[in-house]
Amino acid sequence: MTVPAYRMPAEWEPHAATWIAWPHNPEDWPGKFRPIPWVYAEIVRHLSRVEDVHILVNNLAAERSAASVLKRGGANLARTHFHHWATDRVWLRDSGPIFVRKPDQSLAVTNWKFNAWAKYPNWERDDQVPHHVAKHYALEEIRPETHDTNGQPHRFVLEGGSIDVNGEGILITTEECLLSEIQQRNPGLGDEVATRTALEQTFQKHLGVEKTIWLHRGCAGDDTHGHVDDITRFVGPNTILACVEPNTADENHVPLAENLERLHGARNLNGKPLEVRELPMPLPVIFEGQRLPASYANFYIANGLVLVPTFNDPHDRHALNIIADCFPERDVVGIHAVDLVWGLGTLHCLTQQEPA
Repeated sequence: MTVPAYRMPAEWEPHAATWIAWPHNPEDWPGKFRPIPWVYAEIVRHLSRVEDVHILVNNLAAERSAASVLKRGGANLARTHFHHWATDRVWLRDSGPIFVRKPDQSLAVTNWKFNAWAKYPNWERDDQVPHHVAKHYALEEIRPETHDTNGQPHRFVLEGGSIDVNGEGILITTEECLLSEIQQRNPGLGDEVATRTALEQTFQKHLGVEKTIWLHRGCAGDDTHGHVDDITRFVGPNTILACVEPNTADENHVPLAENLERLHGARNLNGKPLEVRELPMPLPVIFEGQRLPASYANFYIANGLVLVPTFNDPHDRHALNIIADCFPERDVVGIHAVDLVWGLGTLHCLTQQEPA
């Protein structure tokens, strides 16, 4: 088999750093912004124990403010690095660089188009982040493109939270996010079959993916319309954690059961079944009458560490134990995320790994 030109490493492979953007827009957490920088400080406190943390800020004043919060919060400032690159929002999982490895093991940056989940009007600054990172490191910058049905160039829209990989040729995503006409990411590529084929081909070309596993829908409250990192995650080359909701009255019950059935029917590159482990969902988290996308699957894997969102919920302990069993060599740390999830994302959404 030919060696792929690029390979997206799994999240559990060694990191050089984690990239985040410092929260600055109160409208991302309307009426609840004040605690958010302190949640970030706690995240950086843990990450800066095990790897460098690159932090995007809008200007010098924002850097000074963030550094003050981080210092008071106990972060290791020697391992934090600020970059004055303005952002619209802070969800770098989706707008940040997706690093890939070349056959010679050097890194490149894939720069997919970001359009704020085909939902919000302000995204131009976020769309520039991968270019800034590639320029910062003088890395090859790849802009995955194709042609639409009219023969015009089409730059692929893709968010990091819509995919998850095992680093060995398998990717999982959802039809709701990448194939639906609601919040449609890549219109103009033809019907659903043509769009699916185009995406699978670009995953193979740019991420080293030999097989794409398509789940159906994401979780309730997710304004991205179906990101996979709230429902199903690889935790090993052949092991997947899949969220389940046994309460038949809950709106997550049916879609998560459908996804679980698909995963049990999926096969790895050798034709063998995947090991599928079940992860509970927290009880519904509701604020101002709105259901929020609270999920334990939005954890982040760092060097020797896994950060897991928690929700003051009886399922917190159970979820932490399941995730700890998947990562026996790593510290598994809960991060209180009831305030954070009001921004419609938690730990995985705000982080982007840089492979070592």
